[in-house]
Amino acid sequence: MSYASVDALQRTLAEKVFHYASDRKKASGRALGTLVEIITYYTLRSWGFRDSLAIERGLPEFGNPDISHNVEYSLHPILELKKCELTDHSTPLTGAKLRKELLHDLPALPESTSKANDLLSKDDILRNACVIWENARSLHVVNLDGRTATKYQVTLTHLHRHPYAIFECKRVGVEEGMKKGPQTIEKAKQGAYVARTVSSLQKIRLRDGRVGGVFHQSNGAIHHGPYEKLLFETIASQDPEALRDFILTVGIVSNHGNWFSAQNQNKELKVLAQSYDWLLFLTDNGLSDFISELLLSPTPELAPARKAFLASYSGKKGRNRFTKVRMDTAADALLQGYFKHHAKRIEGWFNVITPANGSLAKLRKELITLDNKDWAKILSP
Repeated sequence: MSYASVDALQRTLAEKVFHYASDRKKASGRALGTLVEIITYYTLRSWGFRDSLAIERGLPEFGNPDISHNVEYSLHPILELKKCELTDHSTPLTGAKLRKELLHDLPALPESTSKANDLLSKDDILRNACVIWENARSLHVVNLDGRTATKYQVTLTHLHRHPYAIFECKRVGVEEGMKKGPQTIEKAKQGAYVARTVSSLQKIRLRDGRVGGVFHQSNGAIHHGPYEKLLFETIASQDPEALRDFILTVGIVSNHGNWFSAQNQNKELKVLAQSYDWLLFLTDNGLSDFISELLLSPTPELAPARKAFLASYSGKKGRNRFTKVRMDTAADALLQGYFKHHAKRIEGWFNVITPANGSLAKLRKELITLDNKDWAKILSP
C-alpha cells in the first residue's frame, strides 16, 4: 500500500489506529515521530553498534560544559566488554540486582551514581541500552542477549562518557489547510545549534560561501582548512588530540510535505544540511512501507510487534512497550530480525542530503572506523 505523502499516511493512521483520541491527528503525529526513532534505532543495531549505543544522554557543548543537550542516540568508545550469564534470578532484572552480580568488584566512588533502571520488567518490557552505573567519565550499560527458563545472557559494556557520534531525529507534521508546520524552523534551528556546538571540529562560513573547519589545539594553536578535508583527516587519524573531543553529527529528517527533498530544499532543510556532518532523509515511501507492514497491512513476521504497538497506543492507561527506550521483548526480537533480513531494502528508505555524493555505506564505514579506534590509548591521560 502506498501513500502520496506522509500527511496522507498520518490521516490514515488517525482514522484506523487513533480513532479513539480526542486529537487523532496529533496522536498519529507523535506516533510517526516514535516510528522514525524506532527505524533509526534498529538500523544502528543492524549495523552492529548495539554495544556502543546510549539513548537520551545529556551532551555538553564543546568548551562550554555549563550547557548540555539531550541527544536521541550516541555511540561511545567501548573501554571494556563482557559477556555474562545470570542464574537464579527472577524478573524484574533491576539495576540493583545487576550491579550486585556484575559490578560487585567495582570500587564505590564519591562521584558515581547508581541508576534505578530495570533491564527487564515482570511483564516482559526490555530497556534498551540499560545504564546501571555512571560517573563523570564513563557509564556501564547492560543489554540482554538471550534467556532460558533459568538463565539470562547479557552483555556488559563499559563506555566512555564522551561519544564519537550522535544521531538526532527530526519530524514535523503539517496542520490541515496549512502549507507548513508552525514549529518547522524552530526544530530545524534547534537541531542545527546542537550539531554545530558539541564537537571540537567546528564549522565556519567563508566569504565565498564555502565551509571551513577550525580546530583549537590544546597548545593554543588554531588548525584550520576546508571542513570536509579536516573531517576526513580526523576520522582517519589516530591522534588523541584530534579525536578526544571530536563528534560525528548525523541528523535524520522525515516528511517531504514539510522538508521537501534533496533536489528542492526549503529553508529548514538548508539550515540542517549545513550544520550536520551527515543529513539523511527518511523518505515517504520508506516510512510508508514500514508502517504498512507493521500496522495497516501487517505481515506475519511483524504481528507480535503490531500487538505491542496497539497495546501502547490504545487510549487506556498502561505502560508503553513500544518506544526506543522500552520495548516488548517479542517485538524486539522480531524487529531485529526484520531489519537484518531486509537490510538492503531498508537502506533504500534513506536519501543522503549531505555530504554531496554520500551514501549509507560510506557513513557506516566512517562509524566503523571510529568504533575501531584504539580508544584506551587515545583516552589515556
